Amino acid sequence: MFSLQDLNQNEIIALTVRLGEPQFRAKQIHDMVLKNKDYSEVTNIPAVFKEKLKSEYTAVAVRLKHEIKNQSGVKKYLYELNDGNIIEGVYMPHGYGDTLCVSTQVGCRMGCAFCASGIGGLVRNLTAGEILGQVLLANRLNGGVAGKRAVTNIVLMGSGEPLDNYDNLIKFLELVTAENGLNVSARNISVSTVGIPDKIKLLAKSGFPVTLSISLHAPTNEKRNRLIPLNQKHNIEEIIKSAKYYVSETGRRVIFEYATSETVTDEQSAKELANLLRGFQCHLNLIPLNFVKEKAIKPASPSAVKSFEKSLSALGLSVTARRSLGADIAGACGQLRNTMLRS
Repeated sequence: MFSLQDLNQNEIIALTVRLGEPQFRAKQIHDMVLKNKDYSEVTNIPAVFKEKLKSEYTAVAVRLKHEIKNQSGVKKYLYELNDGNIIEGVYMPHGYGDTLCVSTQVGCRMGCAFCASGIGGLVRNLTAGEILGQVLLANRLNGGVAGKRAVTNIVLMGSGEPLDNYDNLIKFLELVTAENGLNVSARNISVSTVGIPDKIKLLAKSGFPVTLSISLHAPTNEKRNRLIPLNQKHNIEEIIKSAKYYVSETGRRVIFEYATSETVTDEQSAKELANLLRGFQCHLNLIPLNFVKEKAIKPASPSAVKSFEKSLSALGLSVTARRSLGADIAGACGQLRNTMLRS
């Protein structure tokens, strides 16, 4: 069953009118949606109307099942969907704005060699309301309201491949950026993908100038094939071409994510990356390879990563070695999965 959080304001108005209620009730419903309230929490909507709504829509799309917090304030959320499926998300407070890592699918079918999200494959896509529901719930849990959000930045980097759920992704972007909604700027939203060129081109034309983050993770097809199975269908050359198209259409710099595994963090890889990425508006993020017990990929040493970053910079690339947030609670990049948390 869909939730009211799947609907934009015009769809809520149409629903209200169809159910025989005065149009002002739509504003009450929309307010309930933005505050992430369940039917039992609102008193200004008549009980008879609530029953009509309940027969077609749940009020909220996701519910908090469990929360873990580390000493730095990072919170890992275990969400339960209305059908009983489980997804995870991570809230990361920063001085410059608080970021929420959001999932777009239950599981994932990409099968990347170092990522926990794809263990067990894809269960199903999330609806736009289930993606939005994670933001609305985290906003409420951290004391935010629509006019003063506790979630200022959104990264679609949780479980799932966002571009493999393209239609629901676009509806989510519509909902979350709406001026009469949470009004999050598209420029404060990052969409992470392993690289689906045709969908990258569609996203470039969508009217939502989000930050595009491409999980590159290797400088050549031979090396990337071993890490990302989809590379055998969409190779690096196709991905770079679509990235350049994204830049040309949106004027936004593309971010390339690069997990610093042992076999791709050396001087030769640095030279190959420089040859690949020079000449257009992009930035390279070096990401610590985080532990996943089922995976055998080994991380590069801190000294190797430091040397790698220095070499890339000397070769003319814009590059940053990122610190890992939430690895101690299995909430860092590559660690989110469709599983139950254990205390």
